Amino acid sequence: MTGRTRPRAERDGRVPVVKSPYHEGEQAVQRRAREGHPGWGSPMFDGVIPAGFVPFLLRQRMLVVGAVDRDGAVWASALTGPAGFAEPVGPSTLAVAAAPAPADPLHGVFAQRHDIGVLALEPQTVRRIRVNGTARQQDDGLVVRTEQVLGNCPKYLQRRLPVADAPPRTPRVVASGTGLGADQRRLVEEADTFFIASHAPGHGADASHRGGQPGFVTAAGPRRLVWPDYVGNSFYMTLGNLQLDPACGLLFWDWDRGSFLHLTGRARVDWDERHRAGVPGALRMVEFDVERFVQVDDATALRWEFAAASPVNPPAPFRN
Repeated sequence: MTGRTRPRAERDGRVPVVKSPYHEGEQAVQRRAREGHPGWGSPMFDGVIPAGFVPFLLRQRMLVVGAVDRDGAVWASALTGPAGFAEPVGPSTLAVAAAPAPADPLHGVFAQRHDIGVLALEPQTVRRIRVNGTARQQDDGLVVRTEQVLGNCPKYLQRRLPVADAPPRTPRVVASGTGLGADQRRLVEEADTFFIASHAPGHGADASHRGGQPGFVTAAGPRRLVWPDYVGNSFYMTLGNLQLDPACGLLFWDWDRGSFLHLTGRARVDWDERHRAGVPGALRMVEFDVERFVQVDDATALRWEFAAASPVNPPAPFRN
């Protein structure tokens, strides 16, 4: 079922439906992978922000977000600001003093309450927290009502250190289309990190991280990306959503220049053992078909320098 044929309430990520605590997509993937057990994954987490998470959230300067736009496309993006721009203001409420800018594919999406996935990532300490729920724009920021809050392990996170901010500039779209050009493919194939947003009707949106050695993502053509899926926590929140709805969004972050490459399309999990032969650490492969991309320069004033790769990164696949 494509985004263009889904009912409007599902297509735009609004939330008149009651969300189920049982995630049939996660359970299907867990059975296929022979991991997990009934109740493992989304049902384990509620929307209360633990007190121990509050200091972490208050010092963050970046949040990766994922949501569905008005046309049913899923996008991943990021919001940035000074420390304190993301503030827990209640046990299940996060106030964010930023909203998607006009150049962002998610601009205007949160004019009404809307499903959102949030990933708070601190590259210098390789810590991350996921916050899923709904959000609505209020003035120049977002108010997020949390429905799932959980910490994630540091697997496949590269350590980066913040450097001085660049002078703030207005974000601008410098390229867009349906097929990646040489510059976009180079950014993808040199990346050691990207972010993925997914959404499933009745379960909401999610934003997550993928990492590995540079080259772990292959641009197999202008409209096809492939990457390995490594061992994780067996929750399968992302793959569980994709099991129910293959629409997803990717964000590649140019850490040196503050540019964002947003991609939206559809993903498929390839379980064939033959197709992961020669790909170290791969439990399965994920194929992503690009439907649209938007490249935004000066998306953020934040700048980072690479410090260390994750010690658990498998080697990148060999390429001819």
